[in-house]
Amino acid sequence: MNKNTQFVITINREVGSGGRTVGRKLAERLKVKYYDKALVEGLTEKFGFSLEEIERIKAQKKSWWNEFNNYYNTLVNSVRLPMEAETKLTTKTMFETEKAILEELARKESCVVAGRSGFLIFRNWPNHLNVFIQASLQHRIERIMHKRGVSEAEARAIIKEMDESRETFIQKYDDTTRYDTRNYQLVITMDDMTPDAAADVIMTYIDNMNK
Repeated sequence: MNKNTQFVITINREVGSGGRTVGRKLAERLKVKYYDKALVEGLTEKFGFSLEEIERIKAQKKSWWNEFNNYYNTLVNSVRLPMEAETKLTTKTMFETEKAILEELARKESCVVAGRSGFLIFRNWPNHLNVFIQASLQHRIERIMHKRGVSEAEARAIIKEMDESRETFIQKYDDTTRYDTRNYQLVITMDDMTPDAAADVIMTYIDNMNK
């Protein structure tokens, strides 16, 4: 990935690993926009996007970019609890809509995308980096217990449901698994690493790629 030209970085992650936080910090360091489920759904609601609306805008060459930029910072600042944004994956129609939105946003400027099956959406993008953030089960349990204020049993249930849901969803679109490391250029385990340290690792990796 060449950081000196327009790029997309995707952060796929296990629930409870802290991957969304890593994505935010990475975007801040690179001074680019950051997108995740909560943000994409907020944009969809704000602008009334649908597959049909996106195609209509493109056909009419109508620009929504200036209004979007004005709204983006407000939306980012309102999303304070990233763990609370974890919900079941959406229907195929909603996925296709979000995919189209992300592709349009990525065509405008460089960005970091957390989740949203980004490694599939952007795997053939001309200038991209796919990162997978993982952690041990115990690390994930402890983080979810702390973030959500739930019991260990509840945290285990959340992890089980989300892991199964995400894996099933991915396999609807491709003959792969999100755990196949061939889908990524970089895999990071978070057990003994802070989100800042993980962002450092990714930045170092990018810098070495650009030497």
